[in-house]
Amino acid sequence: MRIKKLSLCLCVSVVSGFLLSAVAQAAALDKLKAFVEGTKSGRADFVQTVVSKSGRKPQNAAGSMMFSRPGKFRWTYDKPYYQLIVGDGERLWVYDRDLNQVSTKKLSAALGASPAALLAGDNALEKNFDLKEGGTTDGIEWVDAQPKSQDSGFQFLRIGFVGDALRAMELTDSFGQVTTIAFEKFERNPQLPASQFRFTPPKGADVLGE
Repeated sequence: MRIKKLSLCLCVSVVSGFLLSAVAQAAALDKLKAFVEGTKSGRADFVQTVVSKSGRKPQNAAGSMMFSRPGKFRWTYDKPYYQLIVGDGERLWVYDRDLNQVSTKKLSAALGASPAALLAGDNALEKNFDLKEGGTTDGIEWVDAQPKSQDSGFQFLRIGFVGDALRAMELTDSFGQVTTIAFEKFERNPQLPASQFRFTPPKGADVLGE
């Protein structure tokens, strides 16, 4: 399966993975809420692993991500194929370099109850998700997020912390496929150039969408 198919359900991919809390000893859910209130921008590297329900060989990818709330994010896959996902505040753009193809849609239709809504959306977590503590496994504290919308592209999302730092995000889709994202080198509230959240389709690229 191409990285494009894997990444659209994320973000759109996403990325909510940079949750550093200001509450040192708070439960995972409190850390998530503190992030939403106090984090306006962020960036990190990531490693992504996709495991199918059938147990086929895992698919791996790696790249970098940045965001600026509300509604702006840039998700770049460098390995094994280059792909770029940009939310510019109004539209979502997905560029597949190998196919020289761009897909686009209104950002409001793409965010909703998606992982990107946790990262780049507004503060209304409870509007789009049912949230609860997910317990602790192997030293990781989890928040479980159940999307309220039937059109979110996934069934279940887990956000994992070690101490005050987010270390992992897990998404399960309707086919039982589990996508795990591990984050590294996170920076909270960096100054990010506005140009990073703009996208112009390359000359000659096919543009599909609304």
